[in-house]
Amino acid sequence: MFRRKSSSTAPSAGATAVSDSSSSAPKPGGKGRPTPTRKEAEAARRAAAKAPRSRKEAAAQQRLKRAETSRKMREAMKTGDERYLPSRDRGPVKRFVRDYVDSHFTIAELIIPVLIVTMILGWSGNARLAWFGNTFMTLVLLAVAVNLVLLRWTMRKQIRTRFGPESLRGTTSYALFRALQLRPLRLPKPQVKIGQELPQSYR
Repeated sequence: MFRRKSSSTAPSAGATAVSDSSSSAPKPGGKGRPTPTRKEAEAARRAAAKAPRSRKEAAAQQRLKRAETSRKMREAMKTGDERYLPSRDRGPVKRFVRDYVDSHFTIAELIIPVLIVTMILGWSGNARLAWFGNTFMTLVLLAVAVNLVLLRWTMRKQIRTRFGPESLRGTTSYALFRALQLRPLRLPKPQVKIGQELPQSYR
């Protein structure tokens, strides 16, 4: 009885060992690696579809990328989105300078209209009107200079308080260039109104 029992159980153990070894061994003609999931396969197909197959396709992709970057930059010039602004306009200090200038009325905005009036008076042929136009233009230029000096002084004082003295570099030229432009022509577009109180934190 014992011999029959042991002999009957031996083949089953051997069959189990054979089946385990056959399941672990790679199939003939198989890939030798696990089958990728559907998500991985779709990601691979998308990557293959995006990859340029020729120099012409690579150039076309570069043009599309530049066009998209330019579009985002133009939009950022309107909305003030710093992610796509040029490097010269990026950062909390530059944003504060823009808002500070835009929240103040500057006499420099009157230079172009006054210059047009002065030219008209000079072309009128009347010496008195021409003298009046030139005198008025001189007074306006003096007022612009005084206004810009005061604007620079108060702005730099605010920058020292908010960001520290090390943040003053380049702010004067940036502020003056913006202040000399007409408000509708400023880029990035003004995000605050004249007289509006600025937020305490720009970080």
